[in-house]
Amino acid sequence: MILRADHIAGGVFVILGVAVFALSGELPFGTLSFPGAGFVPKLIATLMVALGVALALRARASALITQIDWSDLWHAGLIVLMTAAAALLYTRAGFLLTIFLLLLGVLLVIERKAWLPSMIFSASVTGLAYALFVLLLKSPLPRGPWGF
Repeated sequence: MILRADHIAGGVFVILGVAVFALSGELPFGTLSFPGAGFVPKLIATLMVALGVALALRARASALITQIDWSDLWHAGLIVLMTAAAALLYTRAGFLLTIFLLLLGVLLVIERKAWLPSMIFSASVTGLAYALFVLLLKSPLPRGPWGF
């Protein structure tokens, strides 16, 4: 078998989907009319597995694994590290500060955008997300030690 990029990507999605399904196993599924806490994670995990299998099955259309240009790996790795740091700080520093700093960091450090547009974009997206979850969906978000 000739290994292609979509074989790897599909396999990773299948593994991640199985892991999410296993980790959400103790959450109640509920019913379709009254879904429980485990409904969405299990739905997403099932879709990840199904789409990962579909991706791996149609891998003939993707590039060979030996032909992939890995020069952008540093860029992707920085984004993953910054997102992991934000996930760890999210409950300690609060939603507003963490998401604002994550977006600002990605724009300034990784994408090398100008300060003012980066600040405006980061503040706008963070504010809109906050308004969506807190005001519209009535879902509480973590507050940091400074009360926001």
